[in-house]
Amino acid sequence: MLNFHVISLFPELFSAVRDSGVTGRAHQKGLWACHCVNPRGHVYDVHNTVDDRPFGGGPGMVMMYQPLKDSLLQIRSSIESSASVKVIYLSPQGNPLTQTKVAELAQWQHLVLLCGRYEGVDERFIEAHVDEEISVGDFVVSGGELPAMMLMDAVVRLLPGALGHQASAAEDSFSDGMLDCPHYTRPAMIDGMAVPAVLQSGNHAAIAQWRRQQKLARTASRRPDLLAKVELTKAEQDWLTEQGLVDIKTE
Repeated sequence: MLNFHVISLFPELFSAVRDSGVTGRAHQKGLWACHCVNPRGHVYDVHNTVDDRPFGGGPGMVMMYQPLKDSLLQIRSSIESSASVKVIYLSPQGNPLTQTKVAELAQWQHLVLLCGRYEGVDERFIEAHVDEEISVGDFVVSGGELPAMMLMDAVVRLLPGALGHQASAAEDSFSDGMLDCPHYTRPAMIDGMAVPAVLQSGNHAAIAQWRRQQKLARTASRRPDLLAKVELTKAEQDWLTEQGLVDIKTE
């Protein structure tokens, strides 16, 4: 079972990922667990202070070292010393969260997710105790809780038994380095728009080829940076050129 240990000032937010949808069902099956620690439980003044003004001046506040360290020590004391543990700080300054990274994280036994607030956390805590900083995008939100839940959702989907059909995860966008193909369901015609005939043909080889080509086309037009990293056959490169899409591999 994969265990998430979350350090957060707002642990109640994590009921959303624990109780709902795919992640909720996986939690009920015992595939993963979420343990939250609030740094306010490790402060000793009457004001429950977890943050202070930054050295050097400037706006905002910074989360203090000691409450975070004591929260992490509490977590580590609950984990067997032989278990694999990775400490992650959700930060806009971190490495991008990719599907490859998600697959890597799904192999760990224990993931500690530090959710910052305010202007961030004392850099000394990051230097001494954080294994990796991860970003969910080039934007800023009010705290690390939503990014942490996004990471958790992405990782839980890859746990065996989390999805009704495990092949669903293998066919998601980015699983093979490209964006996913378009999908359709019944009825076959609605508002004058028809489902592509090949998908109704029953010809599985033709359907597989169509889906592959749609992935190529969609990735080339929307995320050419991704396609540049995909190993394409000459036939696929030629098809992209015929479609008027950039032949990235031979530029």
